[in-house]
Amino acid sequence: MSRARIAGTGMTPFGEHPDRPGRDLFGEAGLAALDDAGLSPDDVDEVFYGNFVGTLSENQGHQGPLMSEAFGTTAPARRIEGACASSGLAIRDAVRVVRNGEADVVLAGGMERMTNMGTAGATAGLAVAADDLYEVRPGVTFPAAYALMARAYFERYGGDETDLAHVAVKNHENALANDHAHLQTEITVDDVAEAPAVADPLGLYDACPISDGASAVVVTTDTYAEDHGLDAPVAITGSGQGSDRMALQDRESYAKTPATRAAAQEAYADADVVPDDVDVAEVHDCFTIAEVLALEALDLYEEGEAIGAARRGETTRDGRLPVNLSGGLKAKGHPVGATGTAQVAAVATLLSGSHPRADALDSPTVGVAQNAGGTVASATVHVLEVVQ
Repeated sequence: MSRARIAGTGMTPFGEHPDRPGRDLFGEAGLAALDDAGLSPDDVDEVFYGNFVGTLSENQGHQGPLMSEAFGTTAPARRIEGACASSGLAIRDAVRVVRNGEADVVLAGGMERMTNMGTAGATAGLAVAADDLYEVRPGVTFPAAYALMARAYFERYGGDETDLAHVAVKNHENALANDHAHLQTEITVDDVAEAPAVADPLGLYDACPISDGASAVVVTTDTYAEDHGLDAPVAITGSGQGSDRMALQDRESYAKTPATRAAAQEAYADADVVPDDVDVAEVHDCFTIAEVLALEALDLYEEGEAIGAARRGETTRDGRLPVNLSGGLKAKGHPVGATGTAQVAAVATLLSGSHPRADALDSPTVGVAQNAGGTVASATVHVLEVVQ
């Protein structure tokens, strides 16, 4: 069975692109990834494309072949929808077909365009990732849902809003070096504390922005990379997926995310690594509390310990386990269909040394990317390793 090597990565700037059709955004990201790999559209055997609200934001279904066409191929293509984990699932499918020998070159990616919907429209569009009968109709929004998770965490383990503020400050600082980041703005703990409340205990700076953008990753086999002289020193060696009950009210705990834990355990076993092997992580911090929950579900921290990690300087650039060196969803931005592949691309370039924050790491060999959908009813985890 072949390893799934990453031959190229590409992405658009994340931010506001209300006048650019989604096909233009994905075409740009796909061509950038192929150019990075030294390949052409004709080399692509299959396309896996993650997208969540395209049928609402652009009145466009049947997006797989449309997006494949946008970067110049008619290779078999399909759209994958898993809320904010859509392109994490696309990566997972790419890994499978490459490993199984069904394809030599696969382009996995995703795109989302939401700013053209306006804040109210985007909020309504994103809400369909929750349980319509028991959450959306009664009026629960995702800021409210994650606020409930934060309160449950504080009650069970301790911690406070200042701990979360340090997560936001850290990720904004990381984004300053990322030219593709939506929010390249330095903030302070006081800025977070004084920002308008969104849903107690979360404020404006605890939430990621509504973003447009696209990302793509070229995945190939060992043999193809070697035969074509591709520079592909990083491979996805572990892939996992987990699910949970949709509605928070049906879960055993609001302070844990078992879907991520299940995905992580599968990915670690697949890669034959343990959490202590991980040098760097990109996790799904749609809200600051989500980073905390992810780190614990990934077994990178014991339960109740991750809340103070950023405050203690452990997950900062110069900490023992740098987290979200890209800026995370919090500052890099969160065009939901593009997030999973953007995370994998960030880890791949951090391990290969081409990421603008790679100088923060000392010869890293193992990284992890965690992508979540909704209130983590869906999760993917991918382990990446330097293989040459």
